Amino acid sequence: MTVHFIGAGPGAPDLLTLRGRDLIAASPVCLYAGSLIPTAILDHCPPGARIVNTAPLSLDEIIAEIAAAHDAGHDVARLHSGDVSVWSAMGEQLRRLKALSIPFTITPGVPAFAAAAATLGAELTLPELGQSLVLTRTPGRASTMPPRETLTRFAATGATLAIHLSIHNLAQVVADLVPEYGADCPVAVVWRASWPDERVVRATLGTIETAIAGSMERTALILVGPVLGAEHFAESSLYAPGYDRRFRPRDANSPFAGVSE
Repeated sequence: MTVHFIGAGPGAPDLLTLRGRDLIAASPVCLYAGSLIPTAILDHCPPGARIVNTAPLSLDEIIAEIAAAHDAGHDVARLHSGDVSVWSAMGEQLRRLKALSIPFTITPGVPAFAAAAATLGAELTLPELGQSLVLTRTPGRASTMPPRETLTRFAATGATLAIHLSIHNLAQVVADLVPEYGADCPVAVVWRASWPDERVVRATLGTIETAIAGSMERTALILVGPVLGAEHFAESSLYAPGYDRRFRPRDANSPFAGVSE
């Protein structure tokens, strides 16, 4: 018996990985975060599977479901939205499973920031404008932030920011970021990226509060940085004619000339 933690993706059912799909189809038990997982993904469950919405359950109740499946010798597909490596509460579940000697696997999923970038038609790292992406959030009721992980500290880097779980703190986000990025810095807010009711608002740090006006809640992602909508940026050297690389030696004197894989 194994518990398979599976990143179910940002929302669109066809953004589930093939490995995730196959593990769901092979597991007699499926535990899913019902407030965030589209029900169409549950269509991959085998006939007669025990399907449990964990949204109203406590951690103890979730582990009890897994322990019962373990005693019965049934594999469990444990579905979380996006990718399980960030803000999934997987870590505390793994700690409990290790204590119970229950084996598990982890299957990554398409993260929300990637789906949002695809919707925007944007690359989040552009030469000379932004080469780093910070995934962060603001303090919430479920968890606080370490004291050194603040928006003002991240803003000082000038990196592209993907701010999760923070649309309710939009005014504070703006106040923290304007001193470093400026009021004219581009902002995009993507609500329920890849879902049928997905919504996008593009603005600047100076105008985003008015543009949103309370129209988005909970699952909206805030993206901030000069790369958003940028048209004038340097091209990468990777594809430049004079760039010497293993797969395209510059000339016969290149150290890569005659090198084959």
